[in-house]
Amino acid sequence: MRVLVVEDEPPIADFLVRGLREEGFSVEHAPDGQSGLHALQTGAWDVVLLDWWLPIIDGLTVLKRYRAAGGTTPILFLTARDAVSDRVRGLDGGADDYLCKPFSFHELLARLRSLIRRHERGAGTTLQVHDVVVDLATHRAERAGKRLDLTAKEQMLLVFFLRHPGEVLSKTRIYEQVWDDRFDGLSNTLEVHIMELRRKLEAHGPRLIHTMRGRGYVLSETDPAGELS
Repeated sequence: MRVLVVEDEPPIADFLVRGLREEGFSVEHAPDGQSGLHALQTGAWDVVLLDWWLPIIDGLTVLKRYRAAGGTTPILFLTARDAVSDRVRGLDGGADDYLCKPFSFHELLARLRSLIRRHERGAGTTLQVHDVVVDLATHRAERAGKRLDLTAKEQMLLVFFLRHPGEVLSKTRIYEQVWDDRFDGLSNTLEVHIMELRRKLEAHGPRLIHTMRGRGYVLSETDPAGELS
């Protein structure tokens, strides 16, 4: 079982890493929010321990960005923030569980094992629409059985489309969810990424991502009413 520990306090991080390894887990440590988010987006984890107060990017922002990009790995917030309102914010932000410092290591282990069991019994790790498949655990993307060599941002964009098939997605909505930023109406970043994603998808089949002029983009196998391009 692979565990990612995102914790900036060295004594706590060392305690968690050593303790979890002694229990048989494979553990990696990220000391700040930026490196933690990168590890979340590029690695395959069975469970994540995430501190709230982190340098560069705080834990709640890391959590929201990861969930917005389609990440499904169970995440346990480990923090000194024990107010009910904080717990609500953490759980509503996408956390699967919440444990306040100081904590019992035995309770932590029990919660981790429970999260892993629930995740294994729960939703699958793959998204599929038509002949396009993305494995969220391994980050492998395929079309018609052929591997797609996608950048991290192209993969996030594809996952967002796969989660909303047949739905017209505005540029503003895509920008906010995939880039975690406001769309200024001037940048062509989205168009460039759409073009590259289309090129890689269409190397193995017909067009799936269509432009709805003045409205946005839609993932569709067909061209309803001839409106799409």
